[in-house]
Amino acid sequence: MEVLRRSSVFAAEVLDVFDRSLTEKELVSHSKALCRDYILSRLTQSGLGWSKSELNLSPSSTALADASMVLLCLGDELESMQPSLYRNVARQLNISVAMENMVSDAFIAVATEILSTGITWGKVVSMYAVAGALAVDCVRQGHPTTVHILVDSLGQFVRRFLVPWLKRRGGWADITRCVVRKDLAPEHHWLFSSVDSLKYFLTTIYVYIMKEA
Repeated sequence: MEVLRRSSVFAAEVLDVFDRSLTEKELVSHSKALCRDYILSRLTQSGLGWSKSELNLSPSSTALADASMVLLCLGDELESMQPSLYRNVARQLNISVAMENMVSDAFIAVATEILSTGITWGKVVSMYAVAGALAVDCVRQGHPTTVHILVDSLGQFVRRFLVPWLKRRGGWADITRCVVRKDLAPEHHWLFSSVDSLKYFLTTIYVYIMKEA
């Protein structure tokens, strides 16, 4: 009986360790840090010349460095497939970046639609690409503070819909498994569905946004 009791206690302790391995707060924090990295990358690529200090964007931790690098790599690949989808997104959605609530609602609506038929890393990358594109629109049109609204909106979305999925995969480190070659070039097949769903959605979502405004 004593052996069984000790075994049960040990099993409970092991399960407790797994339960505490990644908290909701940590996963949301990681997701927001990666979003800041992604946005800064897109602002730099667009030649806007903003720095983390100018936008008050804190860097992601070194523990997220690999995930951030892979996310950016996959985002580059996804955006290269259909560049027109990830440019002038605010105009495609027919929203004003001067209205923070509208930008937030638009992002949440797009993210919800992208993941409406299931969650994959490809669709998550697409969600980040939309956030990055909207951030570029905001800064380009003179509303850099809206960038923080986007980051917070992504964090809220992750908390509501993605935390259990991320937990099952052990967190953001799992995204590195999408990369199969040392040069970080991703395989394409799982990205195409993200492009197709977003292409359709960007032509219709502004109607929903205006109804809810």
